[in-house]
Amino acid sequence: MAYSSKNFIIELVMSLPATCTTADAMDWDEAMGLVRSLFKNGHYTISLLVATGCFTGLRISDILTLSYSDLFGSELEIVEKKTRKRRSIRINADLRKHAMRCFKASGFRDASRKAFISKKKTVFCVQRVNIIFKELKEKYGLRVRHFSTHSLRKTFGRRVVELSGTNSEMALIKLSDIFHHSSVMTTRIYLGLRKEELLETYDLLSMS
Repeated sequence: MAYSSKNFIIELVMSLPATCTTADAMDWDEAMGLVRSLFKNGHYTISLLVATGCFTGLRISDILTLSYSDLFGSELEIVEKKTRKRRSIRINADLRKHAMRCFKASGFRDASRKAFISKKKTVFCVQRVNIIFKELKEKYGLRVRHFSTHSLRKTFGRRVVELSGTNSEMALIKLSDIFHHSSVMTTRIYLGLRKEELLETYDLLSMS
């Protein structure tokens, strides 16, 4: 699709807020490596939290409400806290297996218990998880520039687009619906794709 100079400038301006984002998507292999390292080091709850965010694309406020039994099933239906909209989610087989491993390794017996309980025996708050994520970035030398709970949701979106190949536009339409965005362009900007597309414009030039 050809863009006029006017449209290019408009979309460039639209994309500027995304450059100030406080959360970036992780590389998928790095994210899964973190999940495995956390589990290996006995941090089962945080390992499962990272995996859940990457495999479901849920906001952290919704992730923290989940119980182990929610993750043991094949499908989950929730009412999102932010939008109050009902959403159906399919629990990926790998996520389900990891949840079971974390449950077993933690020595728990009651699957109805909340999955993300802190050492204080209460559900983690978002602020505390973000502090933990900051510590993880330093401890594990994560390459992601801005790492916060929102990074998990963006990692999910970027991975879906990456795996869609030539069907990336359809993937973006689906993600726009999942994220409750007003347009596909909003989803592009949200995932940082529009910024990359605009920056690639400079690579089109040459001195020949």
